[in-house]
Amino acid sequence: MSILDELQWRGLINDCTDTEALTERLGNGPTVLYCGFDPTADSLHVGNLVPLIALRRFQNLGHIPIALAGGATGAIGDPSGKSAERNLLTPELLAGNIATVKTQLTKLLDFESTESPAQLLDNADWTRSVTLLDFLRDIGKHFTVNTMVAKESVRARMEDRDAGISYTEFSYMLLQAFDFYHLKNAHDCDLQIGGSDQWGNITAGIDLTRRKLSKTVYGLTLPLITNADGTKFGKSEAGAVWLDPARTSVYKFYQFWIRTDDRDVVRYLKYFTFLPKEEIDALEKQHEENPGARATHTALAIAMTNLIHGEAATAEAQQASKILFGGGLEGITENTFNEIVGEVPTVEIEKGKLQGNESEGIPILELFVTAGLCPSNGQARKDLQGGGLNLNNERQSDPQHKVTTDALLFGKHLLLRKGKRNYTVVTAK
Repeated sequence: MSILDELQWRGLINDCTDTEALTERLGNGPTVLYCGFDPTADSLHVGNLVPLIALRRFQNLGHIPIALAGGATGAIGDPSGKSAERNLLTPELLAGNIATVKTQLTKLLDFESTESPAQLLDNADWTRSVTLLDFLRDIGKHFTVNTMVAKESVRARMEDRDAGISYTEFSYMLLQAFDFYHLKNAHDCDLQIGGSDQWGNITAGIDLTRRKLSKTVYGLTLPLITNADGTKFGKSEAGAVWLDPARTSVYKFYQFWIRTDDRDVVRYLKYFTFLPKEEIDALEKQHEENPGARATHTALAIAMTNLIHGEAATAEAQQASKILFGGGLEGITENTFNEIVGEVPTVEIEKGKLQGNESEGIPILELFVTAGLCPSNGQARKDLQGGGLNLNNERQSDPQHKVTTDALLFGKHLLLRKGKRNYTVVTAK
């Protein structure tokens, strides 16, 4: 398949300025294309992935991608899709965010390719030296206010009397248009891609390039991803799902994909992974025949965690997931176990209660009561006799057993489970 055919099959084309002409251009040899992102945080999140992964899809077929960091536009704030004015960021904070995000981009784009190396550019590099008078004269004169007001991102804010739109954000469209013009002039960039909310900004850049350079460039937008229930994609109970493991742990990142709604999972395989059509079709068939096996969810979670965090981290996340379904603890690392600690209730006890030999220590029934998994020793005994109490994922059967420090994982934790899914971590301090 050509790149546009593949994007079409994956459901990733929302709008295109001239599909026939763009198809011809892409077929005539490597094409430079770009996608911008405003570095408003020190990490990308999963909501940024679709356009950035799309850049890699183009690169895999020999085209040359530019990831454009908005050191200038990020200082202004894009009104697209926003109901209120953004907080302004300092140049120092933006520069720091760009430096951090570059590391994450190396997971998505190949900057070392000998044939079509990706580039990371910062629009502050060609914007900061332009004076206000020069910008108004050389760029602003090519736009009418009538046209700008007609753009959806501006009109929606103007119709909201309470929020409105500042002149600062109103000007964002001109800055993004200036980027496309500059990239065509300096890097022969022919294509800009972005989310569907960027259509107005992209077409503004196409118009500016035509007016100033008498050259044709193209725009292609990708759909904004929503979940089947209509909620915004990329959020978890804890908030945004970040690519930085310091902000969203690898385990939670893996779980985000595992917990994908059944109605979305095949769609997300197409949107986010590089799995070929034949493999996705086979997974879709499995999903239809036996959705309970969750093979499709597992394939999605593995592919995405491998992409962002690597195979070793994915393996640890998988092991942590299996532990919470009763899997054994053999070979578990402390980092992996710590992922579990953050997912289940935790209770602290004094380490002194777990003294020395087997004649001492804390009675197993008392331990489960202390952990809050059983309301009383009597109920704990019944649960134990029914085979429902597990210590470190090993079933307990002796009501006289006492738990000592020998049972501690990494010298500090006990993993208690009642039934199939009721876990508590007891931490000895």
